[in-house]
Amino acid sequence: MITRKDVEHVALLARLELTEEEKELYTGQLAKILEYASVLKELDTENVPPLAHVLPLQNVFREDKVGTHLDAEAVLAHAPDREERFFRVPRIV
Repeated sequence: MITRKDVEHVALLARLELTEEEKELYTGQLAKILEYASVLKELDTENVPPLAHVLPLQNVFREDKVGTHLDAEAVLAHAPDREERFFRVPRIV
């Protein structure tokens, strides 16, 4: 069972300032969450394989091929500012 002291400890770790009403509210809410989690422990998961995701996802890789590229002069012709063969942008730092 979660206590008010547990809620105060979690609030301290999360750097939260809770009012007395919030402490009471969260104590009850967290107790209900933990109670529900204990109900889930009773489920039979013996034949359920561990999953990382509920859908069968996989990465799709493609071969890395060298292809044609854009002509630098044609691309830089539309740039608002350039320096030699590069785009010139405002300094950020």
